[in-house]
Parts: sequence; C-alpha cells; structure tokens
Amino acid sequence: MTSPSHRMLNLLSVLQSRRDWGGQELADRLGVTVRTVRRDVDRLRELGYAITAAKGPYGGYRLAPGEELPPLLFDDEQAVAIAVALQSASGVDIADAAARALGTMRQVMPSHLRHRIDAIRFETEAPADQAAPDVLEAVSAAARRRRTLRVDYGADGRGRRIEPHAVVARDGRWYAVAWDLDAEDWRILRLDRVRLRQGGGVPFELREIPNGDARTYLAARFKGASDTDRWPVTADLILSVPARRVVPFAGDAEIEDLGDGRTRVQVGSWSWAGALAWALRFDASFEVVGPPELADAAAALAVRLTDSAAGPGIR
Repeated sequence: MTSPSHRMLNLLSVLQSRRDWGGQELADRLGVTVRTVRRDVDRLRELGYAITAAKGPYGGYRLAPGEELPPLLFDDEQAVAIAVALQSASGVDIADAAARALGTMRQVMPSHLRHRIDAIRFETEAPADQAAPDVLEAVSAAARRRRTLRVDYGADGRGRRIEPHAVVARDGRWYAVAWDLDAEDWRILRLDRVRLRQGGGVPFELREIPNGDARTYLAARFKGASDTDRWPVTADLILSVPARRVVPFAGDAEIEDLGDGRTRVQVGSWSWAGALAWALRFDASFEVVGPPELADAAAALAVRLTDSAAGPGIR
C-alpha cells in the first residue's frame, strides 16, 4: 500500500494535468476510494494548494491559482518532456534563460530523474537571426487581445500598422500573420525582423484569414501559392534511381517504386524549371511523363545548358 505522502504527490500531479476532475475519476485513476481522495485533498489544502470542490454525488475538484506559488510537481514523463522542450527551443533568443530554467529544475529532481535528464543531449540548428522574447510576447498578446501594433520591419525599418491575427512557428522561425492597415492586405512578418514601436493599440475585428487558418495560409505562401496549400506546378517524372535513394529528399512528393531501379515521382515546385532542378540533383537520367508544359521546359533548359557548355561568345 502506498504511503499517504506518496499518494498525495500522485494526486497533486494528476490535478495539475488538467482543469477539472471528478471525485470518482480521481479515485479510479489513483486506485483508491473517493473518501481517500477527499482526505488527501484536505491535506493538500493545508499545505497551501488552492483546490476548489464541486457539488455532486461524487464531487469534483479543480486546482485553482493561489496567492502564493506552492511547489510544482512533475511526474517523470512531464519532467523529461520539459527538459527536451527547453533544450530544443529555437527561433527565439532565450537560450540562456532556457539553460538556467533547466538547471533550476535539475537541482530539485530526484537522483534517478536527474540521470534520465542528463542522458538527453542533442544538437539543434537554430537560425542565425532569432526573434527577441519581448517581440514574440507583444505580438502574441496583440493577436490574443485583438489590438493593433505599430512596428518597424525589415532591413529598411519601414513602419507598419498591423492587426496581428496569429503567430506561427515553422522550421525554426516565428512568423506573424497580420493584416497591414496601410497596404490593406495580408502580410507574413518574420518576428526576428520586427522591432516594436507602439503596442496596445486600438481594438480590431478579426478578419477571415485566406485558406481558413494561419498555418495553412503560411504553408501556401511558402509554396508560392496564395489561394490553396499546394504548389503552383506539379511534375510527373521517372528517375533512373532506386526509390531508397529518392526517399530522403522526397519531402511532400509522391513516390512510386517501379521495382527495376527506377522511381516515379510526382513533385511540386514553384516553377517547371524548379521541378527539373529537383530531378537533376540525382545526377541520373530521367523521363518526363507530364504535363506538356514540363516537357517544353525541359527542351528549353536543354538549349540553355548546351549554350552554357559552349563557353562565352560561342552560340
């Protein structure tokens, strides 16, 4: 049978994991009786944890914010998840703060958990230009509170009045999807290029983001499209390369192993020339299946490559 102290720690960990819990639900989760749950909740209240109760046949409980911050408790899986998140934080200039936070956590961890955390070491590739924490916080708050912002943006530091609708993390960078009040159009702003001028502006009404949501809209713009999350062109090719060599570079391309050392690929790109450049990376022959525009682009590219190989002044 578990000790009361161990049982209370388990109860506290469960209460911290979500907003509301039923009394019977807690009892089933912890393998105890509802009466034991009530008794342990009372003990936690005596230690300063603000736990509110709901009426009903079995009651319910909620761990509410208190006037003082009592000790936080994480189970092993939660602690490992936090350690990984702190080490992999990228795109925002918080490396020093994250390292200090991880060090603080480590000091209060039991020995077996410290060993698990210490064993997790990996390298992450962060972009050279990282967003300032105050910029990320201000833009996120403006999007949540629906308040306009005045910012300077880009190398020229041009001022903009924006209505931030969402903040999206992608490939190690942070972006704001915002309505530009001066241009009267949607803009995607890299937060590492944003400098705050004035915050907490006037309220604004939410607009409908193209493609339905910020993440899909950003993905579409990265593919050179404006209306849907898909590439402007899709090429159908057969590469004289085994599928195992193609897969690591496939990305979102569709791959079909033809079984004879060849691979059929349907790959999207910004242009037909871009799709051909994708195929040329394998330094192997390939066949154009379609569409006709791709075949025309391949013929034009062949002429350009022949002219380039002839040397300067020879045409």
